[in-house]
Amino acid sequence: MSALPDVGVTSWELSSRQVLVDGELQPARLRIEDGRIVSLAVGGEEAGSGEEAPPAAVVRVPDGVVVLPGVVDSHVHVNEPGRTQWEGFATATRAAALGGVTTIVDMPLNSIPPTTTVEALRVKQAAALAAGLSCDVAFWGGAVPGNTAELEPLWDAGVSGFKCFLADSGVPEFGHLDGALLREALGEIARFGGLMVVHAEDPAVLAAAPHPSSRAYGDFVLSRPDEAETSAIAGLIDAVRDTGARAHVLHLSSARALDLVAKAKDEGLPVTAETCHHYLTLAAEDIPDASPQFKCCPPIRDRGNRDALWEGLEAGILDLVVSDHSPATATEKLRGDGDLQQAWGGISGLQVGFTALAAEARRRGIGLDRVSRWVSAAPAALAGLAGKGRIAVGHDADLVLYDPAATTPVRAEDLAHRNPISAYDGLVLEGAVVGTVLRGTRDTRGGARGRLLERTHV
Repeated sequence: MSALPDVGVTSWELSSRQVLVDGELQPARLRIEDGRIVSLAVGGEEAGSGEEAPPAAVVRVPDGVVVLPGVVDSHVHVNEPGRTQWEGFATATRAAALGGVTTIVDMPLNSIPPTTTVEALRVKQAAALAAGLSCDVAFWGGAVPGNTAELEPLWDAGVSGFKCFLADSGVPEFGHLDGALLREALGEIARFGGLMVVHAEDPAVLAAAPHPSSRAYGDFVLSRPDEAETSAIAGLIDAVRDTGARAHVLHLSSARALDLVAKAKDEGLPVTAETCHHYLTLAAEDIPDASPQFKCCPPIRDRGNRDALWEGLEAGILDLVVSDHSPATATEKLRGDGDLQQAWGGISGLQVGFTALAAEARRRGIGLDRVSRWVSAAPAALAGLAGKGRIAVGHDADLVLYDPAATTPVRAEDLAHRNPISAYDGLVLEGAVVGTVLRGTRDTRGGARGRLLERTHV
């Protein structure tokens, strides 16, 4: 591949035999000016701004390498400030860029303070800028007991929506919403046209499930049963029906909840849902006991459940796929010496999630066009980020160059996120990200050129 232009070059072209445009891989030539795509020639037909200035460089992508929109990961826990030893903006965004992710949307916890007020949002934004960013970053606000009056100011400040928990979040500064508080928050969000994104597990079901101290992964799964998700999602759908608010189900792991989401959509309710790379690529039967790197809530379930999630994704019941990147220190992750009830829950998948998902999709005969929709266009739309998630004139020149013929050996100690713990450690994945372009800049892998984003449409 001819070299990508140096930092500071604002006018250049990219030519490739395989560019994902309008849902189809096809030969295309992109012209990039000041970080945006200003013209796009596909099959001899050009759409663009009409500007005639010659580009400074032409990059010809080798045959076999595919050019896709940069990945938009709308579910990332950066944790800075307050728990920066778990993860920070510099390390998280560098990991993102290495994995083809050009935009992340940061969750309102586990930072201190959590992003539940405009003042806290400004603290987090200042921390992000001070750390340096290798990709663009948008933010979710939080909905917790007592902050209903803060929701509209946060929305006006540009957050993508509001995260809430229906069960214990795991951190004391981010309380969960019971049924009455959920309806209160949804009613307020419906009033100004916002969006609630929901960690949907029923605390009563969780409390009734067995929680023995155990190193067995099967015992951990029994402590987070399918019913916890189905019960919580059913209650959320009832609340959406009553309030008219838009709601999005986060990290759906139980395929038994798919019918609930499908029926809500058939009813015309404004409900969407996501699942995660790890639920689609890993399976409970393959997880060794006493391996907390695989612990997450809700849990990774069995192979049959995984297959059903893929079916739900292909059927459009599930709308998008994200990492739910939620790292912790080794002390927290390994707490309990293999007792999975004591270990911190969370999967560190920001850098390798897209590659793992693309490899599994390929094994199942699913093309990169569909994968890209699930990891780029759909998350950008959910988070209200116009100009992201597609290769189109007027959009940011955010690109990932992906080689299906290469391989990605995963070694936790080589990953860029702060703590070298990963559920993907030791895997050799088919396919590799071989280049990332952020707003026309040649390579975000070691740079600090990301920007803070605000929601740009509802």
